[in-house]
Amino acid sequence: MLSRRLAALSTSVIRSSIRSKPVLTLPSLQFNPLQLPHLANPHTAFSPNAFVGFQGFRAYSLLSLNDLRDNVPRKQKTRKGRGIGSGKGKTAGRGHKGQRARKGSKLGFEGGQTPLRRRMPKRGFKNPFSLTFQPVGLGKIARLINAGKIDSSELITMKTLKDTGAIGKQIQDGVRLMGRGAEHIQWPIHLEVSRVTVRAKAAVEAAGGSVRRVYYNKLGFRALLKPEWFEKKGRLLPKAARPPPKQKDKVDSIGRLPAPTKPIPFLVEGSNDLPVQSLT
Repeated sequence: MLSRRLAALSTSVIRSSIRSKPVLTLPSLQFNPLQLPHLANPHTAFSPNAFVGFQGFRAYSLLSLNDLRDNVPRKQKTRKGRGIGSGKGKTAGRGHKGQRARKGSKLGFEGGQTPLRRRMPKRGFKNPFSLTFQPVGLGKIARLINAGKIDSSELITMKTLKDTGAIGKQIQDGVRLMGRGAEHIQWPIHLEVSRVTVRAKAAVEAAGGSVRRVYYNKLGFRALLKPEWFEKKGRLLPKAARPPPKQKDKVDSIGRLPAPTKPIPFLVEGSNDLPVQSLT
């Protein structure tokens, strides 16, 4: 496109020189087909009538409407089986007869011998009982409390952390409370999470708060985080599920539904305080 426009400009210049008509009447200006004529005084407004040989802005433009086209790839897709002129006609590059010339075989088939995926040794395994917890530090919780997004006088549950943006929206098996930023906790807070590290628990209890490890299954997490889903479907909230035997020693109590707002105190054996739903 650029070469075509340059050729048109050079042809117009040659024709104007044959007719002995100067392109520009000002001797102090030099004509450049790639640029517009410059003014002697840059502060003076440009007037096309001041130049006799000026053909307008279109004569110096390298792009016009007839040069516009779609952004199509330069190399089109090969059409097979559409004649011998393309080089991919008749057998369409498959050759004559045989299994590969017909429907073919599935991916990884090597003609009957043991395929590569079975010749290679196995390595590692995937634990079906593994749990994935989202980590959240005490420093982030402290910043949200200082910003006024979390009320430290109420119980901080996993729903509170999700609604305030402390954790992501995809909670697979729960939330793990980490000790990052534990020095920013200077007031008592009460939390209910799935797991807690030793450092985080010690920091919260040192400030006069408490951390309780609660258990929720997949359905329980949905009822905890999105109770409006059950109301929209016209269903009742499910009952809290009991933890499996392998997780009984890793949790303190069963999760409560709907999301609680008041913490449950840890009871001392033999006391007559509020009853807590036991794990047994």
